[in-house]
Amino acid sequence: MTLLVAVTLLVGGAGVAPAAEGLAWRECHDGLRCAEVVVPADWTRPGGGAQVVVPLLKIPAGEQKLGVLLVNPGGPGSSIPNFAFPGYRDQFADLAARFDVVVFDPRGMDVTCPSPNPAPLASPVIESAHREYAAANDRFAADCAEAMGAYRGHLNARQVAHDMDAIRRALGERRLNYFGNSYGTVYGQSYAELFGHRVGRMYLDSVLDHTQRDPAAWARAGAVTAEHNLHRMARWCATDTGCALHGKDVIAVWDRVLSMPGVEASAVIRWAAARIGNDKGWPALATGLAQAEAGDTTAMTPRPAPPDFRLARTALCADFPFPDDFPAVQRVENQLRAIAPRLGWAVTPWRVSGHCSGVPRTGLNPPAALSAMPRVLVANGEHDALTPAEHGRRVAAQLRGAYLPAEGNHGLYLNGNACVRDRVHRYLWTGDLPAPGARCGTPV
Repeated sequence: MTLLVAVTLLVGGAGVAPAAEGLAWRECHDGLRCAEVVVPADWTRPGGGAQVVVPLLKIPAGEQKLGVLLVNPGGPGSSIPNFAFPGYRDQFADLAARFDVVVFDPRGMDVTCPSPNPAPLASPVIESAHREYAAANDRFAADCAEAMGAYRGHLNARQVAHDMDAIRRALGERRLNYFGNSYGTVYGQSYAELFGHRVGRMYLDSVLDHTQRDPAAWARAGAVTAEHNLHRMARWCATDTGCALHGKDVIAVWDRVLSMPGVEASAVIRWAAARIGNDKGWPALATGLAQAEAGDTTAMTPRPAPPDFRLARTALCADFPFPDDFPAVQRVENQLRAIAPRLGWAVTPWRVSGHCSGVPRTGLNPPAALSAMPRVLVANGEHDALTPAEHGRRVAAQLRGAYLPAEGNHGLYLNGNACVRDRVHRYLWTGDLPAPGARCGTPV
């Protein structure tokens, strides 16, 4: 059954309502509530054409309800199925004490394509591999055209921001309170630009900057942060006797491992790049490097990743359509290697160096400047290489909102940073923003 047929059936079925007519909630995930809202597939032509469905989940508020808080935990992808697991929903329990927490999955993220996305390019990017990768991305899009149906060319954050306003209307809210985490901050930026006059309170955590048009400048902060994290790990290892490389020069070990005969440097870099963004991964990183120096690279041996049949890459590449020809990709990579030569150059967020090569350039929503909206609260982890602190500072400065620097990595609130959670609760409950100069943690 194609997606278009499925949507037609859903529109006529129970539990799905057009945005202007409210929502029909049903029980799901052991005591929570689920519903769907029907929206135009293309908000540039809202009066006609196909419609699509946006899934919603609600955690009902406690007794002291302040209102409704719309949440997107990031991705882009489907988070609602994760609420079947108590540990996942527990992250939102404090918010649900005072708000009906309504989580939405972005349009099209539940589509399953018949063939998988190609595996990401290895670093450094080689022209022949880049050419094959671009062709594979193009084949993926062609194979998935029927499954995409009405979503094709309509997956960008600008369309999602319109969906968010439709959700606001369906919930009967005059203003939208919003919490966006990670990629959810891209949707928040688009909503602020399009519907800033309808924002109540907005908290953006681990911001991915959607205002910077230069791909090298956009990726530079993440590369520098990852390189800095490698040196921070070395300092930790020098003081922690539990580190597998305690007493050794970690940076020298890194350099030796990458130059050892028989060691595939790109595999080591890919292995480390996936772990350097979280301080909790330092023990495993140190152990793997120690084993590799002793001749055992088992920990770094690439393992087949599960196939990805979803449209997350398609959506991301609509919002970040950076140049994808090989010379441009190589220029970005070379610029990053000049400032983060050991590891950071290969840790660019979502593989900006060629990640979107070959993805059809339809329904694009390129980065653009933001207008002022000073009542927004933004927080980024100072050691987050995926969504680096510079991204949050840049977005907060354009919005003229409050920026809260915080010691930590990715997903500050959802990963339990107590200081950040306290500041966010105070803001969402009362509207009070942190005082100028406030921060969570001591710089390291």
